Amino acid sequence: MAKKVAIIQSNYIPWKGYFNIIKDVDEFVLLDDVQYTRRDWRNRNIIKTRHGLKWITIPVEVKGRFDSKINEVEAFGEEWRTHHWNQLSDAYKEAPFFELYKDVFKPLFLNDTEKKISIINYKFIFAINNLMGITTPIRWSSEFSTTQDKTNRLISICKCLNADEYISGPAAKAYLNEAEFHKHHIQVRWANYDGYKEYPQLHPPFVHGITILDLLFNQGENAKDFLKMSI
Repeated sequence: MAKKVAIIQSNYIPWKGYFNIIKDVDEFVLLDDVQYTRRDWRNRNIIKTRHGLKWITIPVEVKGRFDSKINEVEAFGEEWRTHHWNQLSDAYKEAPFFELYKDVFKPLFLNDTEKKISIINYKFIFAINNLMGITTPIRWSSEFSTTQDKTNRLISICKCLNADEYISGPAAKAYLNEAEFHKHHIQVRWANYDGYKEYPQLHPPFVHGITILDLLFNQGENAKDFLKMSI
């Protein structure tokens, strides 16, 4: 059977498509030793409130103006933790399963002292995987000795993991050289985010592309049923 691998930068409490990819592969690699990009999903995501969609953003401290790696970037201060939890509580306190999961997420915001963005993101991803029944092993790209070229870095990690298929989000089509993967007998498969089912969601109209916490707080243990069988 073909071994499937995905390699993606960590996101802050990501949307359901991110977890669909984790679920669908045999090993998942967090791409943590590449350049940090500002105004991206590394340190922010979207929640749904009675006043519309709202960004929640971790303020960061970047060492070096342009070349800091994701695993070098740290959260600035601690106030964001209380602020984010209060925003989530206000937005989802009326959701059917907020109380069920409150004790899972509240400590990750209020009791944790981690500074590194990569580790903060990993802790949320790990907790959500547990709730969704996702058991895919997670690795870090910094574990592997790789080249700096975008495509060859990914190929090198795939080869280290004996991957036959590389699963990628569609945004990577802008830079990924698919032909290079084929030279190494690795098939590239692009994730398809179409066809997700809607679910009862607070504050219509329905929106798909927001943090998966929205799905968990609204659907509880049934949340996994709103992922796709295969992406």
